Amino acid sequence: MKKALRPGRTPRSLREAWVALAGLSTVFLFEMLDNSILNVALPVIGRELHASTTALQWVTGAYAVVFGGLMLAFGAIADRFGRRRIMLIGLVLLGVASLATAVVTTAGQLIAVRAAMGVAAAMTTPGSMALAFRLFDEDGLRVRALTLISTVGLVGLAIGPTTGGLVLAIVPWQVLLLLNVPVAGLAFLGVRSGVAADDPDGLHRDPLDVPGMLLGTATIVLALFAPTLFVDEGAGSWAPWAVTAAAAVTATCFVLRERLARHPLLDLKLLALPLVSSGLAHKAAAGLATAGLGYLVTLQLQLDWGWTPALAAVGMLPQVVVLIAGSTFVNPFVQRVGLDRAAWSSAAAVVSGLAVYGLLGRFGYLWVAVALVLVAAGMRVVGVVAGLNVVRGLPANRTTMGTALVDTATEVTSGTGIAITGTILATLFTGDLATSHWSPQQTGEFHQAVTTAGLTLTVVAAALVGWGIARTRHFAEPSSPSFP
Repeated sequence: MKKALRPGRTPRSLREAWVALAGLSTVFLFEMLDNSILNVALPVIGRELHASTTALQWVTGAYAVVFGGLMLAFGAIADRFGRRRIMLIGLVLLGVASLATAVVTTAGQLIAVRAAMGVAAAMTTPGSMALAFRLFDEDGLRVRALTLISTVGLVGLAIGPTTGGLVLAIVPWQVLLLLNVPVAGLAFLGVRSGVAADDPDGLHRDPLDVPGMLLGTATIVLALFAPTLFVDEGAGSWAPWAVTAAAAVTATCFVLRERLARHPLLDLKLLALPLVSSGLAHKAAAGLATAGLGYLVTLQLQLDWGWTPALAAVGMLPQVVVLIAGSTFVNPFVQRVGLDRAAWSSAAAVVSGLAVYGLLGRFGYLWVAVALVLVAAGMRVVGVVAGLNVVRGLPANRTTMGTALVDTATEVTSGTGIAITGTILATLFTGDLATSHWSPQQTGEFHQAVTTAGLTLTVVAAALVGWGIARTRHFAEPSSPSFP
């Protein structure tokens, strides 16, 4: 197998770095494939493990909450002790946790396994983008590498449910998680062989901010947990508001800690850098839009229009096709307009898609398809470019923290998008949303809720994009990017 590149030498093409890119792509494939492939098995898992509805929610929720909550902490740890080292340890943990699935006999044990996988994902996923960024010196190659990695992940997301269904037809559900073992093994070999060990000069030597890590993790966990409560308990319940208030308190304490700490986990001054704040705003808008639109369209197709789950999956195909096929156009588009313009224009496409859905989505599937295509096309570009801009805007020894910030912003705003839509639906729709027959009044209430939720998401996403554009309006690029 091809050996890792020597420290100080960077590849001049994607082909020269194919071993490393194969390993990093496999890491991202795991993140995107994992939950999507497992969701189809939840009914079977519930029957075999005698799991309650709440327990089943936590089979997927434990992974998402732990993953989102620990990314900032492991981003800081990776920048301190070595990005490649932390990723390899995380891949070993992923393999071991996946193997433990073979002996799971209760829902509680499975939730613990999923939480351990969340830890592994937090150790590996931000590092995949950081290591890909550091492989190359040229921004053009970085865009192409990140586009390749994200395309592999999106293919996994698209084929996950179908693959899961086919596997379940012939083997036990445990195999779905045991598949992570060879995935982790392949990723380990690719990263170990293709990525050079971290240069000590590229790491920082500041002491770890443990109180900041605890407060940051608590804030993100609570912020991810609150949307679930809003959807499950409704806005009239005290529980989601209590968790939201707790998240606000811990966030305030985190900010105070970071302002006062000598060596903060997250130097808040870095967030004020134009490329960083702009990139995070654009990624947040995309995360908000994608999650909110997906949630609304799924409900509309099945509950309002009466489509079967299979037909509803077909109805989402325009989004899937654009996300996968759009990789061909990312690099030419960025080469033509530049990184900064590509970021804000693609984020604006996301906002436009939301606006189309909010204003016209209830009038027929054509408008739903247009909205899905616009949001997917915008997200395809902004997913690569905004994240790249964040990393470009940070000091070289904080690249993993930068990618962790990008992923955390996406996770939190995705949950926020679902919380906004769920709360508006719960407020405007009377009765049981999942009932098989709606009255004319309920149909009207649903249409009003969809329009209100769609336009609310549009306003919030537009505000984020506007903020991002304003942050870079008078910002001069340090150098002109090269696109081979």
